[in-house]
Amino acid sequence: MIHLDAISFSYEKQPLFSGLTMHLQPGHIYGLLGANGVGKTTLLKLLAGLVFPKGGTCKVLEQEPRHRRPSLMSQLYFVADEPHLPHTTAARYADTYGVFYPNFDKSLYLEYLKEFQVPAEQVFSKLSFGQRKKVVISFALATQVPLVLMDEPTNGLDIPSKSTFRKLVAGAMTDERCIVISTHQVRDLDSLIDAVLILHQGKIVYNEDLNALAAEATAQPNLESLFQEVIQFH
Repeated sequence: MIHLDAISFSYEKQPLFSGLTMHLQPGHIYGLLGANGVGKTTLLKLLAGLVFPKGGTCKVLEQEPRHRRPSLMSQLYFVADEPHLPHTTAARYADTYGVFYPNFDKSLYLEYLKEFQVPAEQVFSKLSFGQRKKVVISFALATQVPLVLMDEPTNGLDIPSKSTFRKLVAGAMTDERCIVISTHQVRDLDSLIDAVLILHQGKIVYNEDLNALAAEATAQPNLESLFQEVIQFH
C-alpha cells in the first residue's frame, strides 16, 4: 500500500530524511514514534502529497502523492495536529466535504460525533480545540478511505475521549485499511496499534508487527520501553 525507497528530504539547507525506506501493508494500525522534531509530521505530509521528496521513490496506493490526483486524494485522509476548519457546523461540514470521498457515510460520522459528545449543529468557532479534533477524527473515519494518516490525534483530548478514540479507531479498522498514527504520547496508543514504526536520525530504524513480538515474548511488549531500547542501539 505504501512504498518509500531511499527518500531524501530537507527544509532549505537542513536535511531531515536521508535514505529513508518504509513499506506498509493494509490491515494494520501503525504507531509512528519518534522524538520531537525528528520529522513525523513531515513524513505523514509526504504520504499525503503536502510536501515533496527531494530524492527517492514515494508510492501510495500505486500512485505518487506529489501529483495530488483526485483518484488518490479521494482514497486517503490526513488528520492534522491543528485542524483548520471553516465557519460552519459539523453537520454542514459533512455535506460540503463528504462528496469528495465516494464511500463517506454521514450517518456513521454523526454516530462518531455522538460517541465523542460533540454537538453536530454547533459552529466550529464555538467548539474547544479538543472538540474540533474529535470532529476531524470522526470525519476521517467516516470517509472509509483505505489510508488514514493521523498526526498527534490525541493532543487536546481528555482521558475519557482518548478511550473513545481508541474504541472508534479499532472499530473502524478492516483488512483493506491502513491507519498510521504519529504520537509522542506513547501510552495513548497502547492496546490500539498492532505495528510500530520508529523514526530516528532521518530513517525508519524499526518496523515490526507487535503481534509477532508478543508471540515471542512472555509478556505484551511495552511501547515506551521498546522505543527507548531501539533508540539506544541506533
